[in-house]
Amino acid sequence: MRRWVTEALVLVIAAVVAFPLFWMVLSAFKPEDEIISADPVPWTTRPTLDSFTRALTVANFGRYFLNSVIVALVVVVLSILISFLAATALTRFRFRSRTTLLIMLLVVQMVPVEALTVPLFFLMRSVGDSVPAFGLNHLGSLVLVHLAFSLPFAIWMLRGFVAAVPVELEEAATLDGASRFRFLWQVLFPLVAPGLVATSVLSFIHAWNDFLFAKTFIISAVENQTLPLALQVFVKPDQNDWGAIMAGSTLMTIPVLIFFVLVQRRLVSGLAGAVKG
Repeated sequence: MRRWVTEALVLVIAAVVAFPLFWMVLSAFKPEDEIISADPVPWTTRPTLDSFTRALTVANFGRYFLNSVIVALVVVVLSILISFLAATALTRFRFRSRTTLLIMLLVVQMVPVEALTVPLFFLMRSVGDSVPAFGLNHLGSLVLVHLAFSLPFAIWMLRGFVAAVPVELEEAATLDGASRFRFLWQVLFPLVAPGLVATSVLSFIHAWNDFLFAKTFIISAVENQTLPLALQVFVKPDQNDWGAIMAGSTLMTIPVLIFFVLVQRRLVSGLAGAVKG
């Protein structure tokens, strides 16, 4: 009986979590009159693709999509490389203020993103005076900000994976003539791959779904706007085009699902390893 109650509770929680996603996809296929109906129902007898047509015909939709892909992939690659090297250094080397640095990584994650938006805006404006590619109205500013928010969690998570690799393995590789660089990339890197996958998924989702930073830093350069900003076209003063908004949101979810399906096996083992670490 206890097991049945637990499974039923899990199913209820899963249904509550999945319901917004279900309603988003359903609304994307509903005709306009059913979406704005005063008595909405969780089904439709007249599915249509009109909302998807309106979403895909937004000017520069392909450009917005490409910008989002570029930002997300660059953040994922840089976060994997930097967090792997940083986690290795924090685990394998002993140096002054190492514990303080680890505590700072945790403290950074406790600060609300909204509280840092204004300071980051002025910081990016100052950076743009010296390095225009990383200033306002450039995709480089989004990459820097997302990288800054992804690295603390990624480094802290990968510490457990690196620490789980025995030091004797490194000593054996050294005796066999392997340099430290070769040990890192040919031995240690494959062993912590599940953790790298888990952190890459979180970094990808954070960068892909971002609206706040994209709205703050990409002010006037329309060609550098990302996909979440494209949905603003359907937000109108008199009446929002909810069908197109839901269709665009559904299209935005597809790349995340594809990325998740490609790495799901390593993701599960990575999260399990993180909990164990």
